[in-house]
Amino acid sequence: MRAHQIMTHNVVTVTPETSIAEAANTMLMNHISGLPVVNGAGKLVGVVSESDFLHRAEIGTQRKRSRWLQYFVSPGKQADEFIHERGRKVDEVMSVSPLVAAEDSTLEELVEIMQTNNIKRVPILRGDRLVGIVTRSNLLHAVAGLARDIPDPTADDDKVRERIIRAISPNDWRPLGLQVTVRDGIVHLNGIIVDERSRKAALVAAENVAGVTQVHDHLCWVDNYSGFYLNSPEDQLLAAKAG
Repeated sequence: MRAHQIMTHNVVTVTPETSIAEAANTMLMNHISGLPVVNGAGKLVGVVSESDFLHRAEIGTQRKRSRWLQYFVSPGKQADEFIHERGRKVDEVMSVSPLVAAEDSTLEELVEIMQTNNIKRVPILRGDRLVGIVTRSNLLHAVAGLARDIPDPTADDDKVRERIIRAISPNDWRPLGLQVTVRDGIVHLNGIIVDERSRKAALVAAENVAGVTQVHDHLCWVDNYSGFYLNSPEDQLLAAKAG
């Protein structure tokens, strides 16, 4: 399998000028732990993640060193830390020159990038344009798919998958972090919804795509305020049978 077969499309992004507070709220509302940073020309310039908010002056978690240890830290390093702890915009805390991969990268290559560099996500580029992102969650869904003894996708399956994504993505009700896998015309939808009507709309959209023979619902409902979540009725039934 390759990156384009498991990646999340319609990636939630921020700009370098986005405020720290807005970026943090965007992560919370979309239930994600990191955001690609894209400039006005649409070029990926960095990644901001939850780890970038660990040492912040607002919550009193900035780095504290004893006076004698300060002598071993250069003024430039101290200046960088000050900016990171008190900066008000994303470009002041983001990781620059993020590691990326192409659409045809294998899952083995993606895992190697994540493990070697201890990161949780890899932006996927087509040329210099951001077209998706692969996270550890995407890889987990891929493992779950293989556990269902589903064969590798064919070229026709990839075309069906693209048509489903095009049918769902432009809509305001689209699931967050939508992931679509197709094997022999059998579709699996993964993602997050905050309204049950979005589930039905996504299923109908997939069912109406030519080449689809069956649609499986793995969309998780999440309450934005409490964080309470429910797995799809289909997954709840499978869990009950397994138990």
